Amino acid sequence: MANTTTFGGNGRVDYPPRHTDSGARNINSRDGHIAPGEIAIGVVIGRASEYFDFFVYAIASVLVFPSIFFPFDGRLEGTLYAFAIFAFAFIARPFGTLAFMYIQQRFNRETKLTLALVLLGASTAGIAFLPTYATLGPLSILLLSVLRVGQGVALGGSWDGLPSLLALNAPPNKRGWYAMLGQLGAPVGFILAAGLFSFLLSTLDNTDFLDWGWRYPFYVAFAINVVALFARLRLVSTTEYSRLLDERELEPTNVIEMSHSQGRNILIGALAALASYALFHLVTVFPLSWINLYSSRSIADFLQLQMGGAVLAAVGIVLSGLIADRFGRRSTLGALAVLIGVFSGFVPMLMDGGALGQNVFILTGFCLLGLSYGQAAGAVTANFEAKYRYTGAALTSDLAWLVGAGFAPLVALGLSAHFGLAYVSLYLLSGAVGSLAALSLNRALEIRD
Repeated sequence: MANTTTFGGNGRVDYPPRHTDSGARNINSRDGHIAPGEIAIGVVIGRASEYFDFFVYAIASVLVFPSIFFPFDGRLEGTLYAFAIFAFAFIARPFGTLAFMYIQQRFNRETKLTLALVLLGASTAGIAFLPTYATLGPLSILLLSVLRVGQGVALGGSWDGLPSLLALNAPPNKRGWYAMLGQLGAPVGFILAAGLFSFLLSTLDNTDFLDWGWRYPFYVAFAINVVALFARLRLVSTTEYSRLLDERELEPTNVIEMSHSQGRNILIGALAALASYALFHLVTVFPLSWINLYSSRSIADFLQLQMGGAVLAAVGIVLSGLIADRFGRRSTLGALAVLIGVFSGFVPMLMDGGALGQNVFILTGFCLLGLSYGQAAGAVTANFEAKYRYTGAALTSDLAWLVGAGFAPLVALGLSAHFGLAYVSLYLLSGAVGSLAALSLNRALEIRD
């Protein structure tokens, strides 16, 4: 007899018992009951640890790597080189997704997640211990590149399907709310990373910071990854999670077959939130590099300003859930793309407007980022046929990051340094136009059961 899944009056997911041969999954069994809020916990834990790791590397690419890995060139050129290597992870991420999907098919979900997070931790720890250019010469740059690729492959492999599961199993009238919960990992990760670097810059002199201080955040990132590994394994290895993932057919599938069948959905999913992903780096990494190169402002103080902006982004993410449930996710993403397009026209005036203008740019940008990014993940999950949702959602996320954010710091800094800040406006505007074009092609962005 076919299994059915229903929502009880308390919003919890109830489904009939089913036998399993996995002893590990039985350890945490709670009689087959699981609430969307419990899925959200797993999503938030996983994303917060990943974003902390992500922002530690991003901030170091601005403040550290140009000096210790590219001392043979100017500060601008060194930063551009660092941003080029920064993009390697986004290029590698889809390949990591495909490789680890095969591992999951060959073994199981727990093995895949364990190997991915071990690789992520090893790559991060490797950067912490990496000798500088003064010691190894060009070999240090090569090793940095390899470790950055390792981070990207690991991030692709760490896809656990929980965001899709959360979106598909949230109560119908609260899907915008549950969709935004995992996105809170971004401001949390940024606040922790920026706060740690700000503290180190405020307490260490420049020599000590560049000698050993910058390595400490990478040690912390490694420790957080270890904690997150066990927390996420506890969630995904339970009987109820496995059953619910199976019932939603959230399992790896043939990529070639999926590309032929679902190529349109992958393309729309990658472009639908393009404005949000482009803005993501233009209010975090790019302005930090601009201030570091062309302003006398204290970097520690500027990081604290950005931390305040991240708090506003967190508030915006929460509000996005309420707005999306009231007006729909498609309408929310479209309206925010328009607002981001309008905001793009003010980039030159604000970034060249001294401390006040820069403060307005950061705080306003983070507010828009929170409102848009809160609904950016998994917007087209329901468009995929059931058997393609797991792999389709993962690749859509990978491509969205690659197209929208992977090269944003490199492009924005290169264009602004050589041609002026007006070109940053055009870059951000192109992201808004891309989002609106994708949204106009898709009429089924609302997550369906």
